[in-house]
Amino acid sequence: MPVTNRFAELHDTITEWRRDIHANPELLFDTYRTSALVEEKLRAFGCDEVVTGLGRTGVVGVIRGRKDGSGRVIGLRADMDALPIEEATGVEYASTVPGKMHACGHDGHTAMLLGAAQYLSETRNFDGTAIVIFQPAEEGGGGGKEMCDDGLMERFGIQEVYGMHNWPGIPLGSFAIREGAFFAATAKLDIEITGRGGHAAKPHETLDPTVIASHLILGLQTVASRSADPTGQIVVSVTSFETSSSAYNVIPDSVRLRGTVRTLDPAMNDLAEERITALARGAAEGFGARVEVGYERQYPVMANHPDQTAFVADVARRVSGTCDEAPLVMGGEDFAFMLEERPGAYILLGNGDTAPVHNASYNFSDESIPTGCSWWAELVEQRMPI
Repeated sequence: MPVTNRFAELHDTITEWRRDIHANPELLFDTYRTSALVEEKLRAFGCDEVVTGLGRTGVVGVIRGRKDGSGRVIGLRADMDALPIEEATGVEYASTVPGKMHACGHDGHTAMLLGAAQYLSETRNFDGTAIVIFQPAEEGGGGGKEMCDDGLMERFGIQEVYGMHNWPGIPLGSFAIREGAFFAATAKLDIEITGRGGHAAKPHETLDPTVIASHLILGLQTVASRSADPTGQIVVSVTSFETSSSAYNVIPDSVRLRGTVRTLDPAMNDLAEERITALARGAAEGFGARVEVGYERQYPVMANHPDQTAFVADVARRVSGTCDEAPLVMGGEDFAFMLEERPGAYILLGNGDTAPVHNASYNFSDESIPTGCSWWAELVEQRMPI
């Protein structure tokens, strides 16, 4: 197919962009270098308009087709931020920034959408307008929401919006998607238990918060196993246990627990907040301690819209010959905010047999670049045909 052939020609160039971004990772909204690179490329491609500063450091490019009789405007979104992980890949283009790496493939997402933007700016073989959206702060910062709050959809007249994520374990050159609820809602858990510290040799003179916290951690497992309907999906994970003392012979005054909750419907989220709060208060009161419970809802469920899901699955089959049904994912994805604003869909692109995302050994597969770019370009040309 001609689209794929063009991206085969651009493959080395797009790979260079990707590896440059990989070597210079930036976190959350601090994507200043990456955003500047994106802006520079979009202007060089000849985009009709390039806008910066949405969602703090987001970048948006406007590409008008050769015709505009359809009046259709679609958004294409890629995320730009990295993760606070020390890279362990050993590749020659590894992160040059200690403690930061592109461990989720956003470097590849940005590079592929840039490649698609170059092609669309060159050919403009569509009837309508394509809006390329480069978003910061997907990894917990809610950059998608901030871009929407800054008027992204209204300012550019976006009618539909689409996203893509690479996925280890899916064969290279393959796609997977599912209709409806796809990625989980996320909530941040923060619990502080305050007792009475003292000498570890005299525990009877203390009110030991480490014991209370340990009981609570075990109790929290019953939210999924005993409070929730077994047919529902819920994850409750305590990921941090921090005491107010690091000495070997001191019982601390307080313990702070941190964690995450993942659900796939609002009722389950409500149940989780209710039960976690009750269990924490019950454990503390039972031992005579004090407790503060923080339950912060972050990303909503990311749900694909039916018509758009069917459409992009067909585009994927045109590009690669296959598009499987994806499993439910309990990870969060802030593209959910954009799908709450406009109909659209989010698809997975195979990254092959690699380390999982959010792992120090993960690396985006450059071999997938032509397929991903072709999907973006084909989506635009098929959704807005001349």
